[in-house]
Amino acid sequence: MSLFTNRKIVSLLVALFVSSVSYARVSHIQYPSDSLSSSVMGKIGEHPRLFFNAAKLPDVKARARHEEKELLDSIRDRIDKLMVSGITFRNKNAGDGSRNRNHQYGFRAAESALLYHVTGEEKYLQFTKKLLKEITDYYHYRNKAKLNIHWYIYSRVSALCAYDWIYPFLSEQERKALGGSLFDALSNMLPEYIGKLPPRSNPGRYESGFYGLVGLRWYMGLVFYKAGIDDQKAEKLLRRGYADHIKMLKHRADLADDDGGAATATLEYVMRAYPWSEFNFFHTFRSATGINIAKEWPHVPLSLNYFFWNWWPGDHHAGYGDANHFTNKVDLDQLHAHLSQIFYFYGDDPQEEWLSLAYWMQSKVKRQDTDVYPFIRFFLKEPPVTKSQKINVDRLPLGRFFPKMGQVLMRSGSRPEDTYAMFSAGGDIKVHRHYDSNNFVIYKKGFRALDTGTRPQPGLHLSHYYSRTIAHNCILIHMPGEIMPEYWGSKAPSEEDLPVPNDGGQSDLLGAEVIAFDENKDYVYIASDATEAYHKDKSALVLRQFLFVAPDIFVVFDKIVSTKPEYNKTWLLHTASEPQLRGTQEFAEASDEGKLFCRTIFPDKVDIQKIGGAGKQFWSGGRNWPLPDSSQNTIPLLGQWRMEISPAQTAAKTDFLHILQVGDLALQNMVETTPIKKEGMKGVKFIYDAKQYEIVFLDGKEHGGQISISKNGKIIRQENFSQKVKPQSGLYGE
Repeated sequence: MSLFTNRKIVSLLVALFVSSVSYARVSHIQYPSDSLSSSVMGKIGEHPRLFFNAAKLPDVKARARHEEKELLDSIRDRIDKLMVSGITFRNKNAGDGSRNRNHQYGFRAAESALLYHVTGEEKYLQFTKKLLKEITDYYHYRNKAKLNIHWYIYSRVSALCAYDWIYPFLSEQERKALGGSLFDALSNMLPEYIGKLPPRSNPGRYESGFYGLVGLRWYMGLVFYKAGIDDQKAEKLLRRGYADHIKMLKHRADLADDDGGAATATLEYVMRAYPWSEFNFFHTFRSATGINIAKEWPHVPLSLNYFFWNWWPGDHHAGYGDANHFTNKVDLDQLHAHLSQIFYFYGDDPQEEWLSLAYWMQSKVKRQDTDVYPFIRFFLKEPPVTKSQKINVDRLPLGRFFPKMGQVLMRSGSRPEDTYAMFSAGGDIKVHRHYDSNNFVIYKKGFRALDTGTRPQPGLHLSHYYSRTIAHNCILIHMPGEIMPEYWGSKAPSEEDLPVPNDGGQSDLLGAEVIAFDENKDYVYIASDATEAYHKDKSALVLRQFLFVAPDIFVVFDKIVSTKPEYNKTWLLHTASEPQLRGTQEFAEASDEGKLFCRTIFPDKVDIQKIGGAGKQFWSGGRNWPLPDSSQNTIPLLGQWRMEISPAQTAAKTDFLHILQVGDLALQNMVETTPIKKEGMKGVKFIYDAKQYEIVFLDGKEHGGQISISKNGKIIRQENFSQKVKPQSGLYGE
């Protein structure tokens, strides 16, 4: 059957971020060399070098005494009280140093050193020396006991700052005594010098947050370069640390491309811990060499685009990947600081569109009393005044595809009452990712279809349920005897060591590909082939086509072919509250202030199982996988119920066609539907919002189909679904 002729649609959307400058096409940027040149090393000046230098010091003092006087006073008060109470290391033998406060003396040392620069009071210089000796002795103690300091290196970078900042005021003997001991202690934490790391030591992979141990190389090398401690080793660390950071930046720039993105698609990291590795490198490279290397990396402000699309009403997010699902709230505590740093490094760029987005975002969050690095504000400057501080949310496209992140974000608008959705498949990222290709999440006055489980550590819930396909709104293909892949995490002491259950799910984190994507003012269309995400011995085809009909209708068509007809298939949908069956092919769910209806169009006969409730919320492999803290198991957004829909008769090929409708609590019934089954096609027609819809999909192995929308007898849209991925860039798309 011939398909409708595609009509050329004239785009009315203008890119927010850029037009012709380098910000528009990050993939075309010429990256800096990963080798630190002799000419750049020749620019490294005298101490201080980290975050500020002698030329910058007057600005730092002025900012501390005026714009940030309140912050300076709070730091002074904290250090003055510590000088009276004394330095005490409690629980020095803690199995995980992240669980005590001892590491924070690194921050206090930096604060005391900065106070000396700003006030000139000798007591702060002497106290900085004392703090440095005490924290360094603590490092040696923990190293000898083969215990970690902290998961993050932040406080150790701060200790290096303290030494660097008071270096000009130390005698040669003090420099070698304090510096030599600190250099040795930190060296004995680096993987290349000690081999096996202590438990709960974060090596600092460039593919993730890069806030672990290898990140120390750059700061150690910069502080001890030509300092007379171990010049050969320091230069080696400096060069390697620079190469490490360039590798990290290249990785993140590649993931951002011209869309925006981050090193992970799990939002809890995107504007919290992950950006510090970029900003701190930019700060210290600039303060040491005078070069603003940030301008070589325009992917950083583009990350705002990705974060914005993931920022849903009530500060919610979709809960993708290794996210805590207790509230599905975006933790915004570090966003204000990161936006300020974007202004600092990129605020003089002539393109103002992305700056407007940054201003808009910063207006929605509060500045924290203390940032992760408590002294960071002293080194920033007030953002420039932009001509426009507004963005036109009404001009957003209906859907935004982030190919490298493996996510399509959808929204009917940007108001609290609008509908929001995420579809996840493809992409290049494994960090914090689950076996959840072709999963979808829907938000309308609360979460209608949700990711389930959470990440207790330790606890088998994480590795045996939460990360598995069964915890998501995906397809299962049940092959007896399948051995499922491992996921990170470990059992709690009270738990029995059990094998991962065979949930019928996926075995490859990156086995899916979005093969078609299109968006316009009426709908978003996605086709994703997840065949390779499943074990090759059971999966011949897993193709999901996902259609968002604005504002509140979703049509999901799955074509599943198993290698053997007896391998049963299951279609999953998870809800926060108990769904209610309405006949043999339909169910409804209501929670918070919203409601969902779901109807199976094909197969015309199905088996529906409702699974959940107390003791069965996280059911898989014939048992429940609860959280170690039993009081948390009934939290609604962890997922309390799921519907499992299977064909009444098993066959090698199964087509699932579902229509979902979301609304507020006033929605009593979903739209009336009529199945369509004609030559080579399956679909559904319905009347919605005074319009007649006819939607059909190709019945073979290929993706594609047709949509027809009419009103009052007049066709307002009639076209084939796209066979390609529509390119986009910037907030508004291109």
